[in-house]
Amino acid sequence: MKILNRISAALLGLVFIVFGANFFLKFIPIPMPPEGSPAAMFMGGMYLSGMLAFVKVLEILGGVLMAIPATRNLGLIVLGPIIVNIFAFHVFFFGPASLLDPMMIGIAFLTAWQALAAGRSLLSFVKSSN
Repeated sequence: MKILNRISAALLGLVFIVFGANFFLKFIPIPMPPEGSPAAMFMGGMYLSGMLAFVKVLEILGGVLMAIPATRNLGLIVLGPIIVNIFAFHVFFFGPASLLDPMMIGIAFLTAWQALAAGRSLLSFVKSSN
């Protein structure tokens, strides 16, 4: 079980480190939404305001924290709101069917696995302190 926790945390951390760093280094081409679409206007506003850069820094930080076992729960706290917003963006701009994208399924599975592992560790901590 510990090995699966480490692998899932490493994969989740790697996803956010790679895509966060890609914003600054541009080593993976990312398709843009059609010009003039609501998704493109939303992303344009995020980019021009500097908020997207801030979110990408948090993605990198959260990914690094996920990769370090002692800070894994803190990494999940940093990445949690970002993951919720990624899912909301896909649902509201591309419809619920976009959640069936393999990357979205992978992120959902890895996040759920880590959340359950964090819950189990918290439960064992509470039981041992009694």
